[in-house]
Amino acid sequence: MPPAKRKSPAKISSRGPADVPARLPEGFQLMTGALSPADQKALLSKINDVILSAPLFQPRMPRTGQPFSVKMTNCGPLGWVSDKERGYRYQPTHLETGQPWPPIPEPLLDLWRTHTNCAGLPEACLINHYPAGAKMGSHRDQDEHEPRAPVLSVSLGDEAVFHVGGPKRSDAKVRVTLRSGDVCLLAGPSRFAYHGIDRILPGTSDLIPGGGRINLTLRRVTPFD
Repeated sequence: MPPAKRKSPAKISSRGPADVPARLPEGFQLMTGALSPADQKALLSKINDVILSAPLFQPRMPRTGQPFSVKMTNCGPLGWVSDKERGYRYQPTHLETGQPWPPIPEPLLDLWRTHTNCAGLPEACLINHYPAGAKMGSHRDQDEHEPRAPVLSVSLGDEAVFHVGGPKRSDAKVRVTLRSGDVCLLAGPSRFAYHGIDRILPGTSDLIPGGGRINLTLRRVTPFD
């Protein structure tokens, strides 16, 4: 199913010029309303099927064992996981069930083909579920071994205040509100930029029953041939 033309998702007002910063970091691309309301619902249905096969789990920080405020799962040949004993890594099986991850839904692969210039497909789709009050500290995606491939992210559900900076943690950060149906890309100079989620804005979308936000992050893990 090809991605639909960009429209404003349901229950979300159209952005004005002041809603998106005039200057975004080089290499960071924001495609607002890339998924129509119908495509958002269809994609959410496929993600729910993934979660039935590969249940959400709560990752833990290396060494300390501190739990993340989000729950996650994966689809694709590889999945990103984290626990106290072995830390951050990719592996081909679910952290708790030991079963292989389900395949990446075709609409996500279509988004990758549309918005990236990569010769190869993503190997991992990390699915993060953010309830109200959850956040994600500033970090870099650096566990992959193909630096030429971008990171593509899809937002579903409640709005989130997102920040993105530069390759150093101390670099100045830009903040933007990500809304349901938005797609963003970390590429080029922004591929290894620090980024994170400051907060979720509850009640800003009715896409997900009970509220919350789902973020889908597509990554290439191994080098291209």
